[in-house]
Amino acid sequence: MSAKLGEILVRENLITSQQLREALDYQRTNGGRLGSNLIKLGIISDEVITSVLSRQYGVPSINLELFEIEEATVKLISQEVAMKYTVLPISKVGATLTMAMADPTNVFAMDDIKFMTGLNVEPVIASEASIQSAIGEYYGSSKEMDVAGANIQNEFDEISAKLARNGNVVVNEVDNKQKISDSDLGVSLDEFEFGANASEELEVVEENDEIDLAELAKASEDAPVVRLVNVLLVDSLRRGASDIHIEPYEKDFRIRFRIDGILYDVMHPPMKMRDALISRLKIMSKLDISEKRLPQDGRIKIKVKIDNRSRELDFRVSTLPTLFGEKVVLRLLDKEKLMLDMTKLGFEPESLEKFQRNIAKPYGMVLVTGPTGSGKTNTLYSALQSLNTPETNIMTAEDPVEFNLEGINQVQMKEQIGLNFAAALRSFLRQDPNIVLVGEIRDFETAEIAIKAALTGHLVLSTLHTNDAPSTVNRMVNMGIEPFLVATSVNIIQAQRLIRRVCSECKEKQDVPLEGLVEIGFTEEVAEELEIYKGQGCDRCNGTGYKGRVGLFEVMEINDELRELIIIGASSIEIRKKAIELGMVTLRESGLCKIRQGITTIEEVVKETVI
Repeated sequence: MSAKLGEILVRENLITSQQLREALDYQRTNGGRLGSNLIKLGIISDEVITSVLSRQYGVPSINLELFEIEEATVKLISQEVAMKYTVLPISKVGATLTMAMADPTNVFAMDDIKFMTGLNVEPVIASEASIQSAIGEYYGSSKEMDVAGANIQNEFDEISAKLARNGNVVVNEVDNKQKISDSDLGVSLDEFEFGANASEELEVVEENDEIDLAELAKASEDAPVVRLVNVLLVDSLRRGASDIHIEPYEKDFRIRFRIDGILYDVMHPPMKMRDALISRLKIMSKLDISEKRLPQDGRIKIKVKIDNRSRELDFRVSTLPTLFGEKVVLRLLDKEKLMLDMTKLGFEPESLEKFQRNIAKPYGMVLVTGPTGSGKTNTLYSALQSLNTPETNIMTAEDPVEFNLEGINQVQMKEQIGLNFAAALRSFLRQDPNIVLVGEIRDFETAEIAIKAALTGHLVLSTLHTNDAPSTVNRMVNMGIEPFLVATSVNIIQAQRLIRRVCSECKEKQDVPLEGLVEIGFTEEVAEELEIYKGQGCDRCNGTGYKGRVGLFEVMEINDELRELIIIGASSIEIRKKAIELGMVTLRESGLCKIRQGITTIEEVVKETVI
């Protein structure tokens, strides 16, 4: 490895041939790895060495300072083995142990550790100095605690012996309690006034730190708990819920369903069922029931028979430690609710035609923007489904992968081992893709690689968090992307929202003053002829007046006029004005169109859009 590393560094002009010879001479005299000797001599930094090794061997690199490793994971290998091979166990998932290594080509180390632990070893690269520092921190901590504990115990014993010699400790043979004189405490108890029933008035509240795993597991298998969990999962599907929120408070235990974007109280189970219910869900989603201090993510897949139909339910589970216990949120991923027909998502005809025309282009970037829960994933999946043919190689990087799509190569992000959007996208470009989907552009690095991909013959689909389509341009420029690159790479930007549909069973005409309609954006001529509908509430919509949701879409196609504005650094207001002149339907106009069609209400459109 040493010679090879040296050759790579010289080839990439990171060091000179003379510096390499100096380091090799130093290595012959003092031993050690070439990389660490280069660092000792001040020729190169350990970050550069780590980056070069990561690229050379295709192994992710990590920064150990950002990790908090569990004690149980560290104990999988001894300190001697960790020091011998300069390795550190990072995490254990199933039968795979992720191992930070200074030298990822050391097969002897991986074979030894695999033999000792019985686990498959997956290497990631970290600098030698950071691994050695972490070994001292993690393996030293338990010994230091033992020594500290011994010192405290010795001090306690010495104080006890001293007090006994001075005659201040008296053992009462009746109740076998030790009494210490006030003078030794440094305060006289006469300074405090206690009532006659002080012992009855004072109550010590103890934190429930100790977890009896056997009891938890046993309680989670009790029939009432199992039945309650089953009812919750099935009832969420029957009611059309997208999420289940299980929330513990000091004196209450609440369960809520999110239906059509709004949270509704469903039940308040007894407090004594709290731990058993949460443990049952954690066991079903293969999470660690003993870990209550850190957030965890898992998945539940079950098959149920509902209305004589066999259904496969998929729940994404997230736990979060709160003040009075763990809050659990389950996201229902129902394949039958995934709308892959773009004509049914709620596009206006002209907006749909623009979107379809641009996703059919052989290269360039398609950006979908909007807040969490605005249907971006559904839109992108619909686009991919329409492009999914045997002649096309489609690759996606998602966090998390919500639905499995046949014929599409989907990759789950794993930040803890360095597999982020940028790393995945970099690898995708070596996989001969036609179409690439990046779950989200969060930083400059991801944006830069995505734009390069779009400019080199790939169609790139991705999402951003912005309020509308025109402001997306400024967001990318603020990330550090040059305006001319944004102008030449982006084909189309689409902003979207989800609003509730009026229930078709109980909708009735509603009288709205003319001024109110004009105020939200209608012209007087349209407002005079308009019929407004609102749901009155029925059994089908659970009394809400709404059933189902529909999308609002703002589609901005980047043409030559808009490209010129972007290149000269125009503001989002100027870009928006020009886009509207060129025929862009705004989010508010999309909402007004839905009101005219009797699909939704004024309240829903006003809540989600601005003029």
